[in-house]
Amino acid sequence: MSQFRARPPAVPTTLVDDAVVRIIRWDFEPGADTGVHTHGLGYVVVPMTDCDFLIEEEDGTERRAKIEKGAAYRREAGTTHNVVNGGSAAMSFIEIEYK
Repeated sequence: MSQFRARPPAVPTTLVDDAVVRIIRWDFEPGADTGVHTHGLGYVVVPMTDCDFLIEEEDGTERRAKIEKGAAYRREAGTTHNVVNGGSAAMSFIEIEYK
């Protein structure tokens, strides 16, 4: 795999990491991504801004999701994907992983 990235990286900031939960704020400039990753824990996402997600799935498919500020969704452990800011504005969300 190349050491070079075509996209800028999203910026994670750990807010809490204890025996019960890990809470991370993710900040994305337009076009930024998390990089492909697998979630080892189930998690909840709460957008801090309106988010225009481009999700690159493990099987190579892509999907778009627009989630409004303050809405929430959850996913199970084992999810593998890359999350990209597919919009033209900065976006942020809080990710809460439950241990």
